[in-house]
Amino acid sequence: MTRILHLSDLHFGRERPDLLRPLIEEVNRLAPDLVAISGDLTQRARPGQYRAAQTFIGALEPDVLCVPGNHDTPLHNLAERVFRPWRRYRHYIGESLEPDWHSDAVSVHGVNTVEPLFHQRGHIRRSAVRRLCGAAERAPDRMHVVVGHHPLEHLPDTGKRLARGAEKALAALAGCGADVILCGHLHLSRIAPFRAYGGLLLVQAGTGLSTRGRGEPNDFNLLSFDATSVRIDRFTAHDDASGFDLASSHAFRKPGAAWIAAV
Repeated sequence: MTRILHLSDLHFGRERPDLLRPLIEEVNRLAPDLVAISGDLTQRARPGQYRAAQTFIGALEPDVLCVPGNHDTPLHNLAERVFRPWRRYRHYIGESLEPDWHSDAVSVHGVNTVEPLFHQRGHIRRSAVRRLCGAAERAPDRMHVVVGHHPLEHLPDTGKRLARGAEKALAALAGCGADVILCGHLHLSRIAPFRAYGGLLLVQAGTGLSTRGRGEPNDFNLLSFDATSVRIDRFTAHDDASGFDLASSHAFRKPGAAWIAAV
C-alpha cells in the first residue's frame, strides 16, 4: 500500500501560528510515504514567507513533493514576475517546478498550472499534458497521480474562472490512463470522480494552515492506494488548534475504466 498525504494552500504570511506545530506533528505521526503539497506555499512570495515554508518542509519526516501556486510568484514586483517569476521558489523550495515521485505501484507527477502574469487564473499547458500522458502510457500497470494547484473542474457556483486548457487536458488525461488529480486553490474540499470523466478522481484540499478558510476548517487528505482502489481520509483541525481529527472517509475502486464508490 502507498500512502500520500495531500496538503494545499499553506499561505505562509497568512498562516495560523497556533496550528503549525500540530500540523507538523500530525503529518509525522501518520508517516505517509509522501507529502504532496499542491501550491500556494506563501501569501506574497516574500523571502521571509519562503523561509517559513522551507522550515516547515524541513520539519516533515516523509518525502515531500511540491508544486507552485499562483501566490508563489511576486505579485507586487512586476519585473520579477515577468522575467524571473520562479527565482525565489527555486531558491527556497526546489529547482523543479514539476517534480516526480515513484513507489512500487504509484507514480506521482507534479504539474505547474500557474500563469505568472495572471494572478488567479491557471493554465495547464499542452506540453505538460503530453508529458503526463507519456508517463501514464509507459507504465499502464501503475496508479498515476497528478498534482497541480488549479482545479480542472469547477462547480457552477465557484465564482472563479477555470484554468485555460482544463477541458482538453481532462479529456487527454482520462484517455491516456491517469487516475487521480490532486489540487487546491479554492480553499474548499471536494472528493469525487470528475463529472464528465469518471476515470479521473478529483481530490481537492482546502487550506492546511491559512486563516482564509472560506467557511471550512483547515484540512488535509490522506490517500491510501491499493492496486485498483483508493481510500481518502479527510482530517480537519480542532477549533482550538490543538490537533486534527478524521472528519470523513471516501473509498473508491477502479475495476475498469471508471472509478466507482466502494461499499
